[in-house]
Amino acid sequence: MAHSVGKYMKKNHKTMMLAFCAALWTGPAISQGAAPADVGHDTSPPPPPPVVAQAKPITANVTVSDAQLLAADTDQDNWLLHGRTYDNQRFSPLKQISPANVKKLVPVSIIQTGVANSFEVTPIVVNGVMYISTASDHVQAYDAASGEPLWSYTPTLSYSDLCCGPQSRGVAVAYGKVFVAQLDGVMVALDAKTGNVVWKSDRSGTLPPNATRYSFTAAPQVYNGMVVIGTGGAEYPIRGFVQAYDAQTGKLVWRFYTIAAPGEPGGDTWSGDSWKAGGGSMWNTPAFDPKSGLISFAVGNPNPDVYGEERKGDNAYTDSIVTVHAKDGTLAWWYQEVKHDVWDYDATSPVILLDAKDASGKIVPAAAEANKDGLLYIVNRQTGALIRASDPFVLESANKWTIPTADLGEPHYPSASGGANWSPPAYSPLTRKVYVKGTNLAWRLDAKPIDPKNPPLGQWIGGDMRAILDGKANNTIEPSGTLSAIDVDTGKIGWQYKSDFPMIGGVLATASNLVFAGELDGYFDAFNATNGTKLWHFNLGAGVNASPITYRVNGVQYVAVAAGGNSGSASLLAAMRGHTSVGDVVAIFAVAP
Repeated sequence: MAHSVGKYMKKNHKTMMLAFCAALWTGPAISQGAAPADVGHDTSPPPPPPVVAQAKPITANVTVSDAQLLAADTDQDNWLLHGRTYDNQRFSPLKQISPANVKKLVPVSIIQTGVANSFEVTPIVVNGVMYISTASDHVQAYDAASGEPLWSYTPTLSYSDLCCGPQSRGVAVAYGKVFVAQLDGVMVALDAKTGNVVWKSDRSGTLPPNATRYSFTAAPQVYNGMVVIGTGGAEYPIRGFVQAYDAQTGKLVWRFYTIAAPGEPGGDTWSGDSWKAGGGSMWNTPAFDPKSGLISFAVGNPNPDVYGEERKGDNAYTDSIVTVHAKDGTLAWWYQEVKHDVWDYDATSPVILLDAKDASGKIVPAAAEANKDGLLYIVNRQTGALIRASDPFVLESANKWTIPTADLGEPHYPSASGGANWSPPAYSPLTRKVYVKGTNLAWRLDAKPIDPKNPPLGQWIGGDMRAILDGKANNTIEPSGTLSAIDVDTGKIGWQYKSDFPMIGGVLATASNLVFAGELDGYFDAFNATNGTKLWHFNLGAGVNASPITYRVNGVQYVAVAAGGNSGSASLLAAMRGHTSVGDVVAIFAVAP
C-alpha cells in the first residue's frame, strides 16, 4: 500500500464530496437565518456545482505533441510531464532562482482550490497554464503566473473500495487533452482549453470483474498516442495490472498483470491459486525510455499484506521494479527488491532513469527506485541486474526482517509508512545524487491466517498493522523524517537533513544547485544541493506533502507547490502536535525584485 492509516479506516466513497473554489462558482446565494414572515423562504439544498465551469478563456496553445514531450528536457518554460521528463528525474535546467537570491523568494499567488483534503499533486504547466488535480479528482486550470482561475472539472464518481484516501497525484496533458485517472477506475479525457469531457473509459470494458475493487490515484503517463496507468486496490483480493488506453478514444490497447500467473515468467513463485488474488498495486507514474521503447514502474505489496503462508514463494512481480515493452505491455525484465513481503515494504515511489557506475566503474544505463524498506535500489535498466543498494536512509530496527507472528510484536521500523513511501525523489546529473525523502515511524504487526471458507469482507490484511505515533509511550523511536542526498555511483549518503516530522512528498532539483522539498509542519524549504545547507523556508499552513515544480512565464522563473497534507498516519501525527492536518493551497513563488 502507498499510505498507512487509510488501510484501517476503510473509506466507502459511494458519494464523494463535491466542492470547488468560490471564484469559479456563480450559482445562487444560500439564504442564512430565518426569513421575514412576509417573504417566502426556500429551504431546498443548494444545487451542486456544474461539472465544468469556465472562468476565463484559454488563448495559449495548450496542445502538446509527442515531439514536445520527447524534447521536454530542453524546454525551459514548461513542466510537461509528471517527472518533468520521461526519465522522472525532476531536474530543471533553470538557474534564475539560485543560492544567491533564493532568500528573496516570495509568494506571488496563493491559490485556494476549495478542496481541503489530502493534496499530493504534481502540477503540469503548458505555455503559462497550470493544470492540477485535487482529492476526489477535481481538475482545475489556472494562470501559472498570476494564479487566476481558468476552468474547473467536478466529477461524479462511482462507488469504489479505497485503501488509502481520495488523493490524486496529478494529470497528464497531451494532444489537446487533460487526462485524469479517477478513484473509480475510470480514465477521463478533458479538453485542455475548456475542461469539457471528451471521453470517459468504460469500466465494463477496461476493468476486470469486481470493478469496485480497482482505483486509480497516480498521475497517468502519455506517449505515442497512449495513456498508461496502474491500479490500486492490493489490499483487496485482486490481481493488479498496468494498462494503456488509446488517447483519442479511451479504448484499451494493452494490459500487463503485475502478478505472475502459472506459465508466465515468475509464475512459479506463488503457491496454489494465491496468484489470483495476489495484489500488486502501482502507485506511481512510469518512466519511459524512448530509445529502447521500454516503460518502467514499481509494483506494490502482495495480498494479504502480513500473513504469507498461503502465498508461499517470492510472489513476483510484487515489491519490484518492472520493465515492459511500451508498445504492447509484454514483459522485458523485473528486479524484486523484497521477496515474499510480509512487512508491507511495497515499491511505491516512481522509477528514475539515469546513468550510474557499475561494479567495474563503467557508466551504464540504470534505473533507481527508493523503497519503503529504507534503501535506494539501482539496477541495470537493460537487464534488471542489481548494481547496488544504498546505505539505509532511515533508521532500522534489529527486528526489521523478523516474520510477523500471531500477536502484535515488538515495534518494527522502517514500517509500512516508509522508508520512502510514494514520494517522488529527484536526481541531479550535476551532483550525481538522488534526493530522497524518508520516514522514521515504528509499527506493530500481527499476522493471522485468512479462512478461505469465510474470507473477510473488504480488505484482506492477514492480521493487523498499527502505527505508533507516540514513541516515548511505546518504548520505540519518535516519528521523524529525513531528506537524503544519495550518491548513485557508491550508494553512500552525501548529506542528510533531519526533520521532526516524517518527510513525505516530492523533491525538485535545479541546475543552480538548489533542492526544494516540503515538510509536514507546513514549511517549504530550499537546500544547497551540494552540502544540504537550508537556505530558505516559507510556511504554508498545512503539510507540504506534494511535489514542487519550476517553470518560466514571460522570462520569469516560478516555483509552485501544493500544501494540504496527506491521508496517512503522518497527518494524524500533525494534528496530534497541533498542526493543520489538511489544506487546499497551491502556492506560486518568484524572486522579489
